[in-house]
Amino acid sequence: MSKLEGDARTEALAPLLANGWSTDEGRDAIIKTFEFGNFVEAFGWMAQMAIVAEKMNHHPEWFNVYKRVNVVLTTHDAGGLTELDVKLATAMDKAAE
Repeated sequence: MSKLEGDARTEALAPLLANGWSTDEGRDAIIKTFEFGNFVEAFGWMAQMAIVAEKMNHHPEWFNVYKRVNVVLTTHDAGGLTELDVKLATAMDKAAE
C-alpha cells in the first residue's frame, strides 16, 4: 500500500476533513474524537470498529475515556496515510451516525 500524495490525497481527505477529521501536526496521520451518549455506546462502537479493522488488517490507535474515543489513523508500513486509513475513517463515521 502506498502513501496518498498530491491530488489523490487532497481528494481522498476532503470529505473526511469536512466531517470532523483533522491532520495530525506531528506526523502523517488523521485524528478525530468521537463522542457518544455514554460509556456503553462508546465501547459498543469500538467493538464494532474492532471487527471492521480486523477484517481490513488495519488497526487504529485509539484511546477511550468514558463516552469519548480519540482515534489516530496512519499506515505504519507505508510511513503515512493510505487508502486504508480513508476506508477505515469512512466506516467509523458511518457507524457513529
